[in-house]
Amino acid sequence: MSKKVAVIPARYGSTRFPGKPLVLLCEKPMIQWTYEQVLRAKTIDEVVVATDDERIVDCCRAFGGKVVLTSASCPNGTSRCEEAVSLLEGQYDIVVNVQGDEPLIEPEIIDRVVQCLLNTDDIVYSTACTPFKVKEEAKLTNRVKILLDRNGYVMYSSRGLIPHNKEGCVRDFPPPFQQGAYMLHVGIHCYRRHFLDTYCRLEPTPCMLMEDLEHLKVLEHGYRMKCVVVDESPHGVDLPEDVALVEKLICRFKEEHEL
Repeated sequence: MSKKVAVIPARYGSTRFPGKPLVLLCEKPMIQWTYEQVLRAKTIDEVVVATDDERIVDCCRAFGGKVVLTSASCPNGTSRCEEAVSLLEGQYDIVVNVQGDEPLIEPEIIDRVVQCLLNTDDIVYSTACTPFKVKEEAKLTNRVKILLDRNGYVMYSSRGLIPHNKEGCVRDFPPPFQQGAYMLHVGIHCYRRHFLDTYCRLEPTPCMLMEDLEHLKVLEHGYRMKCVVVDESPHGVDLPEDVALVEKLICRFKEEHEL
């Protein structure tokens, strides 16, 4: 039986939002909300935070979370995940990278992404996406878009508007595909353990660097990825101005679940 570990990379020194993992949301640090949501996933055997900052280490230990201190030289979250898993005592077959700024990530989304990888032999990586609820947000470069083929395999992903059109604007899909939607990439990445090691040794690729999207390196090196489409997207904290809305949603979540 495959053993699965979820790793939550958490950096203190974010350029756009320093100290983001420790920002308080309804009296708890954001990293704790994310950790506790991931713990609820049925497919996950272990959860660990991977960070290069002692302040985050202290925070995780204070709420009883498992945490490993990784190198400050990790170039990205994927490399931090690989280093964290190599520091753990257990042997794992599947590694799930959950973004630390997704305090409302649904455990069911994690489970579906894991099952997708387990059930599809010709892929090394699985992820999730959801239709944009507000179509105009597809123009925003901090909302990553993803294109799938008819079988759910990933064709491309971009910070730009995809699919694009001659007018260069957000528009309805043409007939007979009026039900089509711009798809928002959800911040969860699931790898086979052996491929995670391979990924970190692969050379950077042009589109990966141009778009600043780590997962494009998978496609550019010829590996296959699959994406599950979910009905809801988690509400991530990208910038300080996102905090008020996410905190309001968390307070509602607490009331609904009597936390």
